[in-house]
Formats: sequence, structure tokens, C-alpha cells
Amino acid sequence: MKPFTPLTRKQDSQPVRYLVVDDSVFARKSLAKMIDTFGGELAGEAGDGCTAITEYARTNPDIVLMDITMPQMEGIEAVERIVRQHPEARIVMVSSVGYQDNILAALQKGARHFVQKPVKPDVLYEIIRYVLNDDGVPAPAAVGEARP
Repeated sequence: MKPFTPLTRKQDSQPVRYLVVDDSVFARKSLAKMIDTFGGELAGEAGDGCTAITEYARTNPDIVLMDITMPQMEGIEAVERIVRQHPEARIVMVSSVGYQDNILAALQKGARHFVQKPVKPDVLYEIIRYVLNDDGVPAPAAVGEARP
């Protein structure tokens, strides 16, 4: 994967922290590798929506990357519960189930964006920058550097 300008949190210049939620270990590991190339930190992982709720409260991540179709509790219900308890939560749905109804439902429940699997690193990076809005800024050492 090509290098990306690291994203840091505006309030303390620390790496952006991520919670990755997917029932596929392969998908979680793939997303974790992308996060690493973005200069991010993996705060936690979960394989289902129930665990995602617990892990969100435990890790307080800056961004959640959440699958839709999972056992125990689907991603859309997990989004709703997390956002109800943590209105500031920034959740990006990452799923191969790209049906318009699912995307709309996730956004209505509080997800901030949607990424179709297979995930392209460039696309995910730009969506994360968008979702972070003013909270994600290039790391001080990277300011002025052009991204390849």
C-alpha cells in the first residue's frame, strides 16, 4: 500500500484511534493494515455488534469501521445503540452488502458514511478525512508534504 499523510487528532496531535468491527478476522486484519498506513492506532476489535457496543465504551475510539452483516447483532442495530449512548460517535459502515436500504438505514441510525467492500485504501482514507472533518489534520511533520 502506498504511504498516506498521517492523520492526527486536532485536540492533542495523537494518532486517530479506530475500533474495527467485522465478523471476518481476515477483514479486520485487512482494515488494521490500512489503519496502520494512515498513521492510525487500532484501539480495539469486535466480531459482532454486541461486542462492538462494549468495546466502544471501553476504548472510546475516534472512528468505528463497522460491518453490517454479523452474528448476534447486526451492524445497523449496533450503530443505533452506540450513537444513542455516545452521540459524538463517528461510525463508517464497511460492507459488501451495499443495498440502498441498508445504507440508508445505517445513515438514519447515525452512521456517518458507507464504504463498499472490497475496500480501496484511497477511498477509505478520504472518507475518514471527511468524517473526521476538522478533527483530523495532517501530522505536524507532514504539513506541506504532498501525498503521493
